[in-house]
Amino acid sequence: MLTVSVLLVLAGFVGFFWLSSQEWYVRGAALAVGVIAGVAVGLLSAPGKGFIAFAKDSYKEVRKVVWPTRKEATQTTLVVFAFVLIMAIFLWLSDKSIEWVIFSVILGWK
Repeated sequence: MLTVSVLLVLAGFVGFFWLSSQEWYVRGAALAVGVIAGVAVGLLSAPGKGFIAFAKDSYKEVRKVVWPTRKEATQTTLVVFAFVLIMAIFLWLSDKSIEWVIFSVILGWK
């Protein structure tokens, strides 16, 4: 069934290019008919029905999500930025300290 679906979509593309001497709307109609027919046949197949069931279940689950308020999202974002800034300063200080120990103390470079 999926093979028929793919063949219908390909037939739409072949028709689009085969009708190159026709007006744009004729070529577009051939492409649209092929793609729509292929998608319709694909959705009526067993994997297509499984996809539709999955999409419905996913939609139901997304509706159950409790989204944060604007205030909560802003506070969380600020906490993340503060943590990133603190880590950047810590890593910079660590890097400069190790650099100083290796090059100035151990190797004696200036």
